[in-house]
Amino acid sequence: MAVRLRLTRTGKKKQPQYRIVAADARTPRDGRFLEILGWYQPRQEPSSFSIDLAKAESWIAKGATPSERVAKLLELARAQAAE
Repeated sequence: MAVRLRLTRTGKKKQPQYRIVAADARTPRDGRFLEILGWYQPRQEPSSFSIDLAKAESWIAKGATPSERVAKLLELARAQAAE
């Protein structure tokens, strides 16, 4: 099973909020997922997010690949944790 770390859309119409999840790559965007790793709110100024880095790193160690946006959020989270 190919696991991806990706965003799942939640929120109201025209007010998106996202969960960062580990999911099988074959499932639909808002379909089943294996675990919730955090959240992302792009409409706030500045946009806010929270990621459980320990869970994300364990999934990556198991072979999961992050999507482009999740990879950027992980990079930002690591930078915040280093401060």
